[in-house]
This record gives sequence, structure tokens and C-alpha cells, in this order.
Amino acid sequence: ESRIHFHISEFNSPFSLTPFLAVHLTGTKYSCGEGGCGSCTVMVSRYNPKNKKIRHYPVTACLVPICSLYGAAVTTVEGVGSIKTRIHPVQERLAKCHGTQCGFCSPGMVMSIYTLLRNHPEPTPDQITKALGGNLCRCTGYRLIVESGKTFCEESTACQMKGSGKCCMDQEENCICILFCFVEICTKLYNEDEFQPFDPSQEPIFPPELIRMAEDPNKRRLTFQGKRTTWITSVTLSDLLELKVNFPQAPLVMGNTEVGGEEIFERLFPCHPCILLQLTLSFYSTILFSGVTIGAGYSLAQLNDALGSIVSEQPKEKTKTYRALLKHLRTLAGPQIRNMATLGGHVVSRPNYSDLNPILAAGNAIINLISKDGERQIALDSKFLERAPEANLKSEEIVLSVSIPHSTKWHFVSGMRLAQCQENAFAIVNAGMSVKFEDGTDTIKDLQMFYGSVGPTVVSASQTCKQLIGRQWDDQMLSDACRLVLDEIYIPPAAEGGMVEYRRTLIISLLFKFYLKVRRGLNKMDPQKFPDIPEKFMSALEDFPIETPQGIQMFQCVDPRQPPQDPVGHPVMHQSAIKHATGEAVYIDDMPPIAQELFLAPVTSTRAHAKIISIDVSEALALPGVVDVITAEDVPGDNNPQEEILYAQNEVICVGQIICTVAADTHAHAKEAAKQVKITYEDIEPRIITIEQALEHNSFLTAERKIEQGNVEQAFKHVDQIIEGEVHVEGQEHFYMETQTILAIPKEEDKEMVLHLGMQYPTHVQDFVATALNVPRSRIACHMRRAGGAFGGKASKPALLGAITAVAANKTGRPIRFILERGDDMLITAGRHPLLGKYKIGFMNNGVIKSADVEYYVNGGCTPDESELVVDIIVLKSENTYYIPNFRCRGRACKTNLPSNTAFRGFGFPQSTVVVEAYITAVASQCNLSPEEIREINMYKRISKTAYKDMFNPEPLRRCWKECLEKSSFYARKQAAEEFNKKNYWKKKGLSVIPMKFTVGIPYTYLNQAAALVHIYLDGSVLVIHGGCEFGQGLYTKMVQVASRELNIPSSYIHPYETSTVTVPNAVFTAASMGTDTNGKAVQNACQILMARLQPIIRKNPKGKWEDWVNHWWGSAFISLLISLLRGYQTNMDWEKEEGHAFPYYLYGVSCSEVEVDCLTGAHKLLRTDIFIDAAFSINPALDIGQVEGGFIQGMGLYTTEELKYSPEGVLYSRGTNDYKIPAVAEIPEEFYVTFVRSQNPIAIYSSKGLGEASMFLGSSVFFAIQDAVTAARRERGLTTSFTLNSPATPELIRMNCMDQFTEMVRVVRRGSCCNLLYMNFQVLGVSLVTMTNLTGQVHLFQ
Repeated sequence: ESRIHFHISEFNSPFSLTPFLAVHLTGTKYSCGEGGCGSCTVMVSRYNPKNKKIRHYPVTACLVPICSLYGAAVTTVEGVGSIKTRIHPVQERLAKCHGTQCGFCSPGMVMSIYTLLRNHPEPTPDQITKALGGNLCRCTGYRLIVESGKTFCEESTACQMKGSGKCCMDQEENCICILFCFVEICTKLYNEDEFQPFDPSQEPIFPPELIRMAEDPNKRRLTFQGKRTTWITSVTLSDLLELKVNFPQAPLVMGNTEVGGEEIFERLFPCHPCILLQLTLSFYSTILFSGVTIGAGYSLAQLNDALGSIVSEQPKEKTKTYRALLKHLRTLAGPQIRNMATLGGHVVSRPNYSDLNPILAAGNAIINLISKDGERQIALDSKFLERAPEANLKSEEIVLSVSIPHSTKWHFVSGMRLAQCQENAFAIVNAGMSVKFEDGTDTIKDLQMFYGSVGPTVVSASQTCKQLIGRQWDDQMLSDACRLVLDEIYIPPAAEGGMVEYRRTLIISLLFKFYLKVRRGLNKMDPQKFPDIPEKFMSALEDFPIETPQGIQMFQCVDPRQPPQDPVGHPVMHQSAIKHATGEAVYIDDMPPIAQELFLAPVTSTRAHAKIISIDVSEALALPGVVDVITAEDVPGDNNPQEEILYAQNEVICVGQIICTVAADTHAHAKEAAKQVKITYEDIEPRIITIEQALEHNSFLTAERKIEQGNVEQAFKHVDQIIEGEVHVEGQEHFYMETQTILAIPKEEDKEMVLHLGMQYPTHVQDFVATALNVPRSRIACHMRRAGGAFGGKASKPALLGAITAVAANKTGRPIRFILERGDDMLITAGRHPLLGKYKIGFMNNGVIKSADVEYYVNGGCTPDESELVVDIIVLKSENTYYIPNFRCRGRACKTNLPSNTAFRGFGFPQSTVVVEAYITAVASQCNLSPEEIREINMYKRISKTAYKDMFNPEPLRRCWKECLEKSSFYARKQAAEEFNKKNYWKKKGLSVIPMKFTVGIPYTYLNQAAALVHIYLDGSVLVIHGGCEFGQGLYTKMVQVASRELNIPSSYIHPYETSTVTVPNAVFTAASMGTDTNGKAVQNACQILMARLQPIIRKNPKGKWEDWVNHWWGSAFISLLISLLRGYQTNMDWEKEEGHAFPYYLYGVSCSEVEVDCLTGAHKLLRTDIFIDAAFSINPALDIGQVEGGFIQGMGLYTTEELKYSPEGVLYSRGTNDYKIPAVAEIPEEFYVTFVRSQNPIAIYSSKGLGEASMFLGSSVFFAIQDAVTAARRERGLTTSFTLNSPATPELIRMNCMDQFTEMVRVVRRGSCCNLLYMNFQVLGVSLVTMTNLTGQVHLFQ
């Protein structure tokens, strides 16, 4: 076992572990810098000399202070296994189970599962899911990652249903597979027999020298001296107390999860030495007769284990507080943070969003303090949480432990929370509540309510509680409690975080949940004395569980007559999968430092629209390590290529626009200097942020695009009904795991420049750099091996950033490395276009739509970027699967003062088609029919022409639709959901089935070309190069499969080489699901020509080997060939005639999703998804299924959890994992079924279809299932079922559309003072709706 020893002097910045690993061990990836994504997960192992045990736990390297690791063993992905030595079973199975795509998150996934196995060699599926709760993946959709972990579970993981261990094929109610019994259908993507066995006894031992260090009785205080901060580690409690006397203002740090990264730490604590409390201190828990005392040094993970043990041993009535804490500990942050954060740190930092402090306060916890002067106790109560001066710790005191009393028989304690996601997300509102009754009664003796995230601190509703003492626990008390608590807890209209009305609704909704739980508890204690709550209310008591996902993936089996070595059609592992899992796949930032290399940091605009008065760089240039500041004046060529702007000059047009960059010897120095650049502005009007403002100011980037068929206006005169509406679909952040990273290397001769960067369009980068430097393109070489995700975000943006980097390299004459931090990446590069859709629909009472007039407006931002292409595709795809004889669609891109939005998976289709399905749903509501009936009625049924007069055959669409309805048991499940909804008032289920007609490619022929270069060497090995870019979709892998088939040699003979403008010039972008289609054809043609040249030799020696033929070939013919498809697919679109063959072919799919919604909070749970997609013939089912599942989950994020928030001034608030929530493992369907439907596609290689983008829109089935559930709630409450649900369907939108007495109460209080509310009666047992009367005598019933 190799070990690395280091000295703190090696660091310029001795803070977190990440900078060290970036130099020495590049397998650990840096992505978010907040501990929120898990990419930098490593395993820390510590020896405890008291119990003689070794503890292994995961941490995020970006947060853990390196000085805190003294005496610890840190294992990175390199220490787990390597292709150079031996790969570990965890790494092997993640790769062979296809749990990796771009691979950037894979080392973190490996480390989370590996750490679990070190503690639990035979984990349960639930433990696997929990272990991955702190890891994000943007590519795979998680299911395959979880499946790789489940292969270590003792029980079989093949096709389990609800943990029964039975196969779904054996169950009649889940007969999805049975219908394929006469078709060759496969369901297994990997062979478990290939896995090497896992032997826990072969893991590396804990270093004996660290055991000796830990047991050394003469341990001494340690001091680490950095340039700005001194870190002091105490070894005993008395030593720590002595330090607190000497440094009373010094912060005490253990896990560092509350403070965060180095930048925040130094801002909060600029002058103090930092005392690090050794993690072996305060590690104890004591169970007493009255309660339990937990040491302050317990991590939250250890707290969870301790409380779990206590709950299993103690009577239930004593453990109510502990069980409430356990429930929140399951979802609080992720496992890495829970293993770093400590109980003492969490309690004493008193964050306003704390999930634990409200429960501890409600449970009457006591904080035990210690100092040199002795010990004392303070109550963890409202004074402490609200930071009353008298309740604060003295400067020399530390928290020793926290005592939590047992609950009693007549004492109820509960914790509740609601967040954007189930796990690893700050609460929007949380609460800890307790009530104590007079023995044997429901008379309130003591009541406590604490709320988090409703103010600057955790807030106590103490006045409300005081007024309710002595009251009975009944409906009238609840009514008064809601009124009082709304009056007491005030959230101002301009409160940080917004959502004021929603948060106020949650305050009383959570109170109502507590009321029900207590009523239920009282009834269990004495059913005769205390009536139970209605059966319809029971489901409101429980939160949604986090289940381990499972499912089946069905695809065509390979023809048994196919030669064994032919890999086409087989689920072949990603070509780089093993390297992903071992951390040996090299990304741009993993490339070794280059001599004299500099780092670049951007200085961005803080104004949306302003004149630049001055730029003062003097302070920045004076800082150590700073070499230069680069501005627009330093651009030798064009600063405005293709209407884009490299460096702002004279004027800024959005917040986040790059004004200048700072080049310095380290990343830290560059960032520090960038902060010191002083820019003076003068605001310019108008400042346009929204689409509505752009329309008001007639501000557009593009001309209008339009297609029209029939006579729309005339048709409106002959229909039974007309509806009009608007739908907003907000934008989306790409959130590729590897942020934009560029390495530019200036050459000494001929003004050459070499760039390494993750990109989708090398030619575009080359063009921008050459234009900026004013040199021919032939002097610019762009190289790319792989990118850690892209999704369209690395199509045009790398050109801009690459040119900025190249200008800096040109000016300084030194290599430049430009790595965007996550927040800067989100701010500068923007993402998916927000869309406003307006529709007018004319239809008959039987549901037939006769006329549609649809307008689309997208927020393009401040420069054109890809907005014109996005609008083109939106308009061309605007009818989805429906034939409407009189149809008009218009689209336009608005110019605003936001960063320019760009290409994103689907190119506008996922936004615009939501509008189509929204008006289909609206028509269904007006006709009193189901949405699926309206879809069926209006769906294309025979060979037809689109609105732009392109012929297509919808037969595969009809087949997908029919099979999805049948094999998902849609109608039976729909009926079951209706029965569930009748029996449950506060929880509702919804189902939706959404069809899709997706067109693959781009409506411009020149963008459908490709080229490939194939070399055959004398030893028979083959090198394949093409113009396509690899960013996780498996393009390189498929190209190897193509070459293997065409050359009739094993894949092992073939090596794919990097993409480069040097080897394949003028390549178009890898996007629009066309990578395999175009590059595959290029590789195929090259191989076929080479094989044709080889045929004479083969005929002479038909039994010879490949190597013999190649050697004989030498000297008689060329054995390498560049083949270029200059035209590719022939597509065209005549916008003047509004007709054309805009796309090469169509792809169809249908998705059915079922959700359950909590009407009291707005939370939802995705129960099941069935996807049937027209894959034609899949070249690689494993890669294609991964694309379908990953695209679906990404689309689900667009429509549910991913919310970008801007200020009215155009400042992006959502700039990291804390504020922007992509789906995590807890959000994916509990049951996930994907079926590839076979069809023919003769124009594509091997009759395949490009599946990369299509499934993105299928995620909208979750959105419309949510709408179906909300509709059921509104119907039961007597509300109109015609309503608009905008995207994303966040908990806020869901809750506020499930209008009830609580939402109405909040609105009444908002409209007038509380004294205007004369009467409110909840009448819980009667399930009546509330009627409110104000002083004017008006009656409001959910208006």
C-alpha cells in the first residue's frame, strides 16, 4: 500500500483537503465547493484509544480543514483500486453496471459505497440508498448506480418488487414482461458472473503508526502556522479550556460544515487563531433515569446511531423526542455532512434553518457548558435560540454535552419540515412542537412551538402557547392557535428567501399536522375518552418514505446468428468506465501543472445595465502573486465575435458579464485579487429582466418565426368552445459536474496556441480564439478527451471562455488555467431559456381540437448565442403528437439584461411542449373528459404531414401509446388512485401519460456533417479519430463498436483517440442527438473503404488472421483514411414558404408517471414511471437506457425541483447546491421501467435512433401527474379544476394550488388585519370547509 506524507508548508492555502489532492491525487474531483455534491468524497479513518475501535466515515474534501486530519488515515479513490494494480469490486461493479456516464461524479460514488462496505460488508438496499444521499449525478438518473451497490447486498437484487424478493414477471399484477413472451426481449444489462468476489478481509489495515500516535500518553498540543491563520489542536479538555482563556474570541471548529469553505471562513474570522477540537474529545453518551446526555463532539451520524440504539431499548413513551430527532437526521444534509457536523457545533451555531434545534427546544434539552471556572447549564429554549444576550455562551466557555430528557406518557413531541427535496436540502419551514397534558386529560399543561426558516433565528411562538395553556386539545383550540400564531410570527413581505405567503401557510399547516398526530396519540392511549381522527386524515400523519429504487429495462436481444465478436447491439460498458471509477480518467483540471502556469479569475459586472465609468486595478496588481489584469484593450483582434462580447467595454449589459480577468500564480491569489478590482458604474435605463418587460419595450434578439396551416381565424368561428391561457416554464441550469475549465498554452513560434477544454464544438472555439488573437485558424489547436457533462452548456460558451483565456495567455506569454467556480459558472454561462407560452384553442364539445393559435417567447438574455436556433426548433416541434387542422405557431427570442441563455438538452422542446400538453389538459377539463382521452382523440393516426408539410408515419407513436397504456396498467392504476383519493383528504395521487413526437437533428444540412480518421497499424491495432466530443453519452464507445463490426475485429484491437481540430478539422458540434448518427456513418464509411482495399489480400488468404492481412497489406495500399461526410443528412426549411424537410427522422415515446402529493405541505413523491420509447435498433442498449433514464430525471428536475431565482435587479440568487436543487437519489421513481420499442430507421447507421435528448420532455409526465393530483384535491374542495400550473411545480406552487382553510386564512390575514377575522371553524371531525366572514359581511368560500 502506498502512502503519501505531507507537510503543511506545501500549501499556499492550508485550509481544506481539496488543494492538496488536486496536486497529489487528482482522482478526487472538485465540483461545488460547498460539500453539497459529493464529488470530492473521501474516507477518513480514525482510531479511538478508549474503545480500541476504528471508525471509517465519508467526508467532503472541499470542507474538511486539512489541519483537522492530523492522526487520521485518509483514503481517496486511488487508495481503493487502480487499473495499474487491481481494481476494487466497488469500482468494477459501478463500471460494469453502467453506473457511470461522464464519470466526474464516479470517484465520489465509489468512495460513498466503499466507506459503507468498510462498516457494513453486507449492506441492505436501504443502506446503499442512504449512503448515496449526499452524492449528486447529472447524467445517469441514479438507478444504475444504486443497482451497482445492491450487488453487494446479501439478498438477490434481480427484479425485486417492493422488497418481496419475487420477480415482477411472476406476478400477474405486474405482468409487464409477460406480454413479450414471444419476442426476443432482454432485461439484463450486465452479467453478475463476471464480477470479482468481494472479500472484506483483504482491505488495507489501519496504519499501525497512527494507532501508536493515538495511544501515546504524552500527546502534545499541535500548532499549524499558515500565512494568515494559526491552527491549534488541543489534546485534552483541560488544554482546550486553557486555550479558550488565552484566545477567548477564537472560533472553535470541528466539522466546519456550518462555516463552509475557506473564503467564507476567512471573511468571518479574519484575525483569530483557529482552535481545532480533536475529534476524540466529548465522544460519549450517557443514559440516565431522566434522559440521555450526548457529548458535544458526537457527529450527527453518531448521534443518529446513539439515538437509534436508545429507541430500540427504551419504552416508546420515553423516546418521542429521540424519534422526532431521528426522523430529521435521516434527511438532514447528506451522509458526508452528517459525519462531519457535530451536535455541539450545530446547537451552538444556532442557524435559523436548523432542523434539530427546534425539536431539542421542544423536548426541553439542556446545554452543559464548561470553562476553567467550572461547569454550568443553560436551557436550549427560546432565549438561547433567539440569541438573547443573557442566554449566550461566555467567551471562555465551550459546549461539553447536551442533555435530552425522556418524554413522558402525557407528553408529545414532534418535528416537521418541508424542503425543496426530500434529502440534503435546507428546510423552507421546519418546526419542533411539544405538548404536555394534565394526566389523564386533553387539557394543555404546557405547550411549545418553535419554527425554523421564518426569521433571522429559530422563532418561538411563546405568546401563542401561553394563551393556550389550560385549553382542551380540540378543533376550537386549533382554530385559535392558527390565528394566534399567524399574528405572532410575522414574515415581512420583503423577507429573505421570499415565498412569504407559502411559508405562513406552512406555519399553520405544520401546526395542523401536529394537532392530528397528538389527537391520534391520545386516541391510542384511551379510545373511549379521546375520539380518533377521521380515517381520511390518517395519511397526513406520515412523511413520504425514501425507498430504494427498482425496476426493469427491456431491450432487443442480439440476433443469435450475429458473430460473437460483433459488439453492435450488446450492452457494452462505457469505454472509460473503469477509469471513471478509479479516478484515472483525466479531465482538464487533472492535467499536470505546466512550467510558469498562471491561473485566471474573472471580475464580473454587478449591474444589469450600466455605463462603466472607471476600472481601478491598482490594488489588485499590488497583491502578491498577481501578474496582470486583462481587459478589452488587450484583445489583439475582434472583441465582439459573432455579436458576442469577450470583455465588456464601456458598458455592461447583464450581471455576471466579464469585465476583466486577473492572472496570478495561484487560483487563490487570482480570486483574492479579482475582489480588489474597483469598478464604478452609472446605471442605464431601461433594465429589462423578464419576458414581460421585454415585450413592453419591444426588445427582441431575433425576427419572428412562424408556421401555419389551414385558416385559424375562420376555424375559431365554427367551434363549440374557445379557451385562452398562458403558461410559464422557467429556465434550468446545466449543472454539469465539471465546471467550465480551460487550459491555454501559448507556443513560442508562429503565434500558435494550444487549448485543452471540455467542449461540444471544437471548431467554434477555434474560430473565436483565432478571431480574438487575429491569427489564422490553423495556428489554433483545440484538444478534448472528455468532459464531465455538457448538456448543451459546452456548445457555445467554451468558445467565449476559451477566447478570454487565450487573450490572457497571449498577453502574459504564459500558460493560463481558467477554472470557473460553481457560483461563477452558474452566473456567467446561464442555461435553458425561460419561456412564456400563450395559446388560444378552439374545440368541439367532444374534445376534437379544430383550431390553435400559439405564441412562444423565450428569454434569450443579452446576446444572441443559440437563441435563434432554439426558437426555430420550438416552432417546428410545436404541435407535438397532435393533428390540428388549423394551426398557427409563432416564436421569438426576447433581449433582456440577463446572461445569454444557450443550448440545453432538447433545444426548447422541453419548455414549449409543456404548453401543448397544458392546453390539452385545459380542453379535457372543459369537456369533462380525461386528458388521455383528449390526447387519444387528437393524436396523429395515419401517415400525415406536419404543419410545415413534412411527411411522417406515426405508427411507432401509436404502438408506444398503446403498449404504455396496457403494460403500465394505466387504467387500473388510475382507478386505484381515484379510490385512494376518495379515502384520503390530505394526500392525493395523480397519474399522467404523455406522448411525444420528437425530431432528431438540426434543420440545417451543414450542421449534419461529420468526419473520421481511421489508422490501421502494422501490428493490427486500429486508431479511430472523429469530430465528435465525448461528455458521457458513450460516443467513443459506440464508435469502437462500429469499427469493430465493419473491420470484423475484436473491440480490444481498437483505440479511440481524443477529439482535436488538428486531426479532424471543421467538425460541427456534438449535439441534437446526432453524435452517433453522423460520426458513426463517418467511421463506418472509412472502415468500409479500408476493408474494400483489404479484400484482395483476404481473398488470397481467407483463413489468415487480421495481423497477417495487415502486414501483407503494408506497401501495397494506404492503410489509413480520412473520410468526410460533407453533407450528411439532407435537411432544409424554407421559412418564407413555412415548409420543408426540417429534420432527418422522427423518434416517438410515451411516459406514464404516478405521484402522491401532500396537500398540506406541497411535497410530492414519484411512485412509478413507465417509459416506452421508439429506439429502432439500439447500438448499445446499456448506453441508450442510461441516456433515457438520465434525460428523464433531468427533465423531471426541470419541471419540479430546479428553480432559478433572480432579484428584480437581475442578480442570480441560485448559485450553488444550497440554493439550486437538481434531483438526488431520493427523488427518482420508486419503480422505474424502460422499454425499447422496435422500429425501422433505414437512413441511420444500423437502423438506430439518437436517444440523447428525447427523454428530457418525458419528465413532464411527473409534472402533469402532479397537476392531476392537485386537480383531485381542488375537486374535492369544490374549486375549479381549470387552473394553470406553471413549471417548475415546486412545493410552493403545489401547496398554494391545493387551496383550503389554511391558505385562505393566510390570504385573509394578508388582505386585512387579524381583527377583521370574526370566526373560523375547522370542524376537523366533520371535514367541513371553512367559512370566513369579515366586518363588511362578505362571505369568502375559496374564491
